[in-house]
Amino acid sequence: MNEYVKATLNQISLALRSITDIMDKVEPSDLEVQPTENKFSIGQLLAHLSLICKADLLISDEATEDQMSTFYTSNPLHTLAEMKEALMANFALLENRYLNYTEDELVQTTTSYWGVSYTRFEWLLEISSHLYHHRGQLHAMLVHCVGKDPEVALFE
Repeated sequence: MNEYVKATLNQISLALRSITDIMDKVEPSDLEVQPTENKFSIGQLLAHLSLICKADLLISDEATEDQMSTFYTSNPLHTLAEMKEALMANFALLENRYLNYTEDELVQTTTSYWGVSYTRFEWLLEISSHLYHHRGQLHAMLVHCVGKDPEVALFE
């Protein structure tokens, strides 16, 4: 078992724990807040966050743009409970896959539908970065647009 994979999955797990802690502070009415026109509402951002582990895994498996569009439209998330459940289930899928990759599989390069090529391990780093990026957006939206500091530690 690759120690770098285990460490990266641990960091992803920490991010997800803080995201669920933030979700516990979100009111259903907060989900409708859309600070910037043509950008995600808080609910849309949380739904997106909840799908990242699986969506980015599909992208790393070279899913097509049409396949990704179908994935997103066939996985609507509306409630905080649905989002939490999807977040954890999709992480479990990601974790299981990565803990079972061989060293050869981790260095295999795959290409996204828009042409970016990474090794499978680099895709895992990208997934981690993607989660942390949107967690920061979520926190900022709540603090600056809703006036609600979730008082959740973002880093240990």
